[in-house]
Amino acid sequence: MTNRVTLEASYERCRQLNKRYGTTYYWSTHLLPRVKRHHVHALYGLCRYADDIVDDLGPVPPAERERALDAFADRFFADYDAGDSADLVLKAVIHTVRAFGIDPCCVRRFLRSMAMDLSVTSYETFDDLLDYMDGSAAVIGEMMVPILEPARPAAFGHARDLGIAFQLTNFLRDVGEDLDRGRVYLPQEDVRKFGAEPALRQRRVTLEWVELMRFEIERTRSYYASADLGVPMLPPVSARCIAGARALYSGILGRIEAASYDVFSTRVRVPTWRKLAVAARVARPHHRPRC
Repeated sequence: MTNRVTLEASYERCRQLNKRYGTTYYWSTHLLPRVKRHHVHALYGLCRYADDIVDDLGPVPPAERERALDAFADRFFADYDAGDSADLVLKAVIHTVRAFGIDPCCVRRFLRSMAMDLSVTSYETFDDLLDYMDGSAAVIGEMMVPILEPARPAAFGHARDLGIAFQLTNFLRDVGEDLDRGRVYLPQEDVRKFGAEPALRQRRVTLEWVELMRFEIERTRSYYASADLGVPMLPPVSARCIAGARALYSGILGRIEAASYDVFSTRVRVPTWRKLAVAARVARPHHRPRC
């Protein structure tokens, strides 16, 4: 007998994935109305599904990961065309994408960047990294726009910049973990400019490493500044959600600074109490989102 996946079960699975692996995003979604919250969980489920194929299949060769990612892409587009899915995660994803008229080409761009992680281990310039982040980060902001329902089309570009800011923050926090996977997301031209190659290779905090990190953090904050301009273009409930996510995620940069830029020996985190405190502050009825 076929075990039919219900839409409710699919959204619940996406929520569980978001809560387990993306806690900062998860707590921020609580600032959205319940009717929208599960759609954000679905987009997270899409990202987590692909990320697991790229990084968490265990000790399998890249060719097998590539085949698995291709199979996932084929299944998504077949299910999208059919208007439904029997997959526990994809059922909610397809429902959300179709309900909000999200361009399926966004998913294609996302999967292109995921595929790059199977063969590209470093990026020479920041422009090269931006090409990767178009699909790994900026496009996530694009997919969020219809759900957040901004009043002005100009919010689109700022949503892309918020996605990039989040991704750059991840790169700076996860330098050590990415090295373990054989990847470096810091532009190589920047590493050479500050003479930080030995520090990166040896995983040591040196003066050169500190200067490199200061430079990268400042650039990341410039993307947050652009994203801030889009917050007032959102309805109040959406603005609170984005302001909360922004406040929590950008706080990681401050924690990197407080750790003297040591992203090798430990993974900096925003504690749960801080996430709850920020969510409570931003959720106050008369609170005006300010980043």
